[in-house]
Amino acid sequence: MPKIINGVSYNTHEDLLKISGLTPTEQAEIKLNSQIICALIDARNDKKISQKELEELSGVRQPIIARIERGKTDPQITTLLRILEPLGMTLAVVSKNLEK
Repeated sequence: MPKIINGVSYNTHEDLLKISGLTPTEQAEIKLNSQIICALIDARNDKKISQKELEELSGVRQPIIARIERGKTDPQITTLLRILEPLGMTLAVVSKNLEK
């Protein structure tokens, strides 16, 4: 079912991206940020860890974790690694040819 935004009908997320004016690099950055945030939230929820508990385990303050999860800040890699460690996760750099 189409979604109408500002009088324009969109059938898919890709339709919206096509007219967004974002470059492919910007679109890829948004997608990667979203994937990281979703993985972080999913892992935290799977382990039944609150943001406050994650603060205690990682040393990263809860308000920063909340801003990261809401996509309101771009954390440093070291901050992400500190958060991901108690969740049993890490970051990896992979070839674009392996992405799908």
